[in-house]
Amino acid sequence: MDIPTPAELKAKRMQLGLKQADVARLAGISQSMVARIEAGSVDPRTSTLIKIVDVLKSAENSTLTAADIMHTPVLCVSPSDPISRAVEIMGKNSISQLPVIESGVPVGCISESAIINAMESGGLQKTHAHDVRDFMEPGFPTVPHSMPVETVVHILQQNHAVIVLDKGKVQGVITKHDLISLIV
Repeated sequence: MDIPTPAELKAKRMQLGLKQADVARLAGISQSMVARIEAGSVDPRTSTLIKIVDVLKSAENSTLTAADIMHTPVLCVSPSDPISRAVEIMGKNSISQLPVIESGVPVGCISESAIINAMESGGLQKTHAHDVRDFMEPGFPTVPHSMPVETVVHILQQNHAVIVLDKGKVQGVITKHDLISLIV
């Protein structure tokens, strides 16, 4: 059995479109441990190395990618859109949040919760015109279109949606509902 070098591990991870944090989470180790192993500054236990290799093999053998399950077009708003446009799109499509995209690049998100919180704090009144940027929240995580579905599943455990990028531009979106639809 050939033992991969730190450079080979890093190259394979990058080829698969995985971040160190993704490998760490899937292998059950810390991101800093993955970084140190890839840098060659630590000699990992065999069991740790096997976990990392298994994660990389699993990702390599994955038949479904983010591009396979994403949906398009991406319903979105721009930071300069009136908040009423976001509310209209969410209501019409029965969704609770939208990505905020500017020139094809995700810059944040707007959610029903953010709008309701603004109303409760008195920051949003019908007599005042507000833009999406006034209540924008941090955006959804982004993944490359080649990201294995298994990794997307792990990311969605902590997030409502994932934006799929290709060459830095938004190509699609994946929600928890999309994953559930795969099962059904």
